Amino acid sequence: MKAYFYVILILLMILVGSSVGAPRPAVVQQPGNWTVDVKYEDPQQIEIRTKGERKPLRFWYTIITVTNKTNRDVDFYPKSELMTDTFEVIEAGRMTPAVVFKKIKLRHQSKYPFLELLEQSSHKILQGEDNTKDIAIIWPDFDARARNIKLYIAGLSNETAVVDHPVKKGKDDGKPLRIFLRKTLELSYKVSGDPAFRSNSRLIPDGQSWVMR
Repeated sequence: MKAYFYVILILLMILVGSSVGAPRPAVVQQPGNWTVDVKYEDPQQIEIRTKGERKPLRFWYTIITVTNKTNRDVDFYPKSELMTDTFEVIEAGRMTPAVVFKKIKLRHQSKYPFLELLEQSSHKILQGEDNTKDIAIIWPDFDARARNIKLYIAGLSNETAVVDHPVKKGKDDGKPLRIFLRKTLELSYKVSGDPAFRSNSRLIPDGQSWVMR
């Protein structure tokens, strides 16, 4: 048990050290770099019943609105993850039946009639307000013990950076493995409610920032 504790402690120290030393997004973008405009809804939960499941399945989702005001068409290869303070990392769309998006789209039909799913969105955002995209990002339910979560949404900018991995080495030369980071939107939330009454849980906004991840 003590050995397990020290392993966790070392991993935490590595993570903290790497985050402190990681580059920050540029305050003023370099020529050739772009970032699209993004608005978002605070995440909410949804339940569905599927055949073979005794209990309804719970999912969380947010809707982002993306507008390209960069004066050029841009490539769009989004990726999103949910991370809890209990060290759980969930990739968007994982183990999510198609019926979940259909139910979300129906729920928001009046406000977002052309809602797209993140994993099925086209890989190009055309410039101008007329080409604004509304995109649903969905995750299966996360650890009920979590009290804080962070949402990471990458693909909204082409700004990148390269850093050395704090532990891993290259196979050939033994030098630190190089890691490519992307400018990523980080949304922080506090989880309210009793874990025993999951349907009453809510996510309370706790900040937003751009990070290299």
